[in-house]
Amino acid sequence: MEVRHLELLRELADRGSISAVAAATHRTPSAVSQQLRTAQRELGAALVEPHGRGVRLTDAGRLLADGAVEVAVALSAVQARWDAFRDAPAGTVSVAALPSAATYLFPALERDLAASGVELRLTELDLAEAEYGAMTADHDVVVAHSMTSVRPPGTDGLVVVPVVDEPIDVAMATHHRLAVHGTVSPADVVDEVWVGVPRGFPFDTVLRTIEQATGAQLDVRQRLLDNRLVEALVATSSRLAALPRFTTPVDDGLTLRPLTGVPAVRHLSAVMRPDRARRRAVRHVLDSLTAAAADTARRHGVEGRRPRDGATPA
Repeated sequence: MEVRHLELLRELADRGSISAVAAATHRTPSAVSQQLRTAQRELGAALVEPHGRGVRLTDAGRLLADGAVEVAVALSAVQARWDAFRDAPAGTVSVAALPSAATYLFPALERDLAASGVELRLTELDLAEAEYGAMTADHDVVVAHSMTSVRPPGTDGLVVVPVVDEPIDVAMATHHRLAVHGTVSPADVVDEVWVGVPRGFPFDTVLRTIEQATGAQLDVRQRLLDNRLVEALVATSSRLAALPRFTTPVDDGLTLRPLTGVPAVRHLSAVMRPDRARRRAVRHVLDSLTAAAADTARRHGVEGRRPRDGATPA
């Protein structure tokens, strides 16, 4: 039984197709298929079976794919102990985050880890809420968000570390009639015109919650992803939007008002494969992430998240 065959089965379990495994591992699909045939011959069992236009793991294949996770976790634990013995967290750590969180997390990461021996590889990902978990196949740490739970959907089998809870406020132009209020309720905003986000993205949950609370359908004229674009449209009109408190400027014609009466907080969490979560360099990055998030929260009058020992494996 070769570790490389176990790793191949794990990749297939995570990515779902031979072509996806080939693209991720810089091989041709035929090379991946050949390695699967070799693994089946050496192990004496069918590990994949036809499914639609592709293949899927058999029960034997899934057993070995799960075993690959256990092997990877064990190896990472040994590496972590070795790093601790040498007192030197080192290596490359790839971190992906949604853009609005990356705005205040990435600069702090680069500053804190500049002399640590850890090399950062940073990426921004603007995805639907349920899509972040799959990105752990390509990144050591993925900072995801969810409006409903610390554990975002699609993260079963992964380690989830709470980072921070960020209020989602109602953004409006400073001249808007509602700007004179300290807070706004669903009843205050239900008859307004909105700029929203595409369905499936977390901020849309706030709008749907308002609809549920009032029994009315909101007038959403545009659905856009870029927060800066949404801010520009809101600042020059009478429209409203749900925007994150920590990164929305309030000095360029914009005002933020907390929304009362319904949940309006997004949970930011770091999501990782179990083996990668064991790496000392990754834990070093997590310490920096949670510290930066807590500092940002305090500056905005929000109580910071609990410490990193809140990690929640599947």
